[in-house]
Amino acid sequence: MKISNQNKTLDLTYPQVMGILNVTPDSFSDGGRFNHIDAALKQARAMIRDGATIIDIGGESTRPGAAQVSEEQEIARVIPIIEAIRLESDVWISIDTSKPQVMKRAVAAGADLINDVRALTVDGALDVAAQAGVPVCIMHMQGQPQDMQDNPQYCDVIDEVADFLNERIAQCIKAGIKRENIVLDPGFGFGKTMAHNFRLINQFNRFLDFKLPVLAGLSRKSMFDHLLSLKVDERLASSLTGALLCAQQGAHILRVHDVKETADMLKIMNTVASATH
Repeated sequence: MKISNQNKTLDLTYPQVMGILNVTPDSFSDGGRFNHIDAALKQARAMIRDGATIIDIGGESTRPGAAQVSEEQEIARVIPIIEAIRLESDVWISIDTSKPQVMKRAVAAGADLINDVRALTVDGALDVAAQAGVPVCIMHMQGQPQDMQDNPQYCDVIDEVADFLNERIAQCIKAGIKRENIVLDPGFGFGKTMAHNFRLINQFNRFLDFKLPVLAGLSRKSMFDHLLSLKVDERLASSLTGALLCAQQGAHILRVHDVKETADMLKIMNTVASATH
């Protein structure tokens, strides 16, 4: 399993760590910490040093109830840090956006992957992503960030998430995106209750049926607060546990805030898996 752009390939034989870099003032976990270029670049360097092979840069918070930002605002936030990282590193850079013009500008600045919580459903996004020629990550979300946690309901969360992803895969291919360059994300915490989220973990390997890379993004999610009454900065152990459970079921990419701890966990998991003699 691998994803490729014009210049390089990312081997997904073993799970890769995607480090979260929110250059926003209001993200749920680290809002305001890295919305200045020097702090953001310092954090990116630290995540690369700690084992991240992908840096996921977001300029608009998608936490429940988050306010929308303009295209111009988002571009102003993300492009300088993409350019700065690209100048000094060949690490994979992911742009976390739903806006077509942000995608276009980010790829031109050096981004290698488009990570879209709206699964390229915004008008023009499919065409821009196809023309960019880079891999895409499409995520399931019920509703929008402003209302997604207002009593989300499913007949069967696994089947409905899978059906949505199947439909979006078809649309991506129709638009000209290579099937092998589509990454799937079931969307933990995006229009799901705590019960829905834990069922997604329980049956995470169902999403491997698509024979495509699958991303797990559980880092510091409120599901752990609902279960264990933990504040955001107290969720390291629960985040690692969720990531490990998904990795053991075949997750190819783990999207996390705590890169070093996740990389250490994966090293132990892979060492145990290979210790057959």
